[in-house]
Amino acid sequence: MWFGVVTIFPKLVEAALGEGVVGRAVKTGSIELNLYNPRDFATDNFNSVDDRPYGGGPGMVMMAEPLAECVKRARSDFRGDDLSTVLLSPQGATFDQAIAREFSNLDGLLLIAGRYEGVDERFVKTYVDREMSIGDYVLSGGELPALVVLDSVARLVSGTLNNPESIGSESYTDGLLDYPHYTRPRSFEGLEVPHVLLSGDHQKVKDWRKAQAIERTWTRRPDLLVSRCWNQEERKIVNSLPNCGTGFSTENE
Repeated sequence: MWFGVVTIFPKLVEAALGEGVVGRAVKTGSIELNLYNPRDFATDNFNSVDDRPYGGGPGMVMMAEPLAECVKRARSDFRGDDLSTVLLSPQGATFDQAIAREFSNLDGLLLIAGRYEGVDERFVKTYVDREMSIGDYVLSGGELPALVVLDSVARLVSGTLNNPESIGSESYTDGLLDYPHYTRPRSFEGLEVPHVLLSGDHQKVKDWRKAQAIERTWTRRPDLLVSRCWNQEERKIVNSLPNCGTGFSTENE
């Protein structure tokens, strides 16, 4: 999969992707990463990419022209069919695992890291397909959100993970939080590994993990369960849990 990141701090992105599974995927060619700096497309001697806002107010605004020319270059480098241009912005829709899966089915994803007080709206309307936010808080720029989106999407691309089957058991994959994990030693500071995980009964382990995931989601993120469609197996699990089954309906399939 092809990824492009538009940023005035390309070294920040490069440093973050120097390690880990995504960095390995870049090195092996499972994903292609290209960085584009709007300063390379500035029209003055100072490589300016920002200016004072019309109408007054604090801070600076990223200029439309350098960003537009930068995006044009990135799009010209892309050789696939389906490319989505995404601006990381506090005004965007909240990024989640479902959107990550959607993006992973594209041929390419161009991420634009905004800076300063914002981006000229004329650029947004003309060159941006979607605006994405990673949460309701303010950061110094869009580089960290771009890295979050890139990491989340890239790990879904074939060849990124050593064991692709691990994707199926991660948090949010089926709309639930992840179940608790345990490894050696069997006893740690008086705390034991749950006996079911030592039983060797794969079905019991599967059922326990599902129950733990449901209960943990109900306790920590009940909002994820509001519109969930429960299957028959899950309804049995919910009804068997002492802390679940009373705060939401399990009548739907």
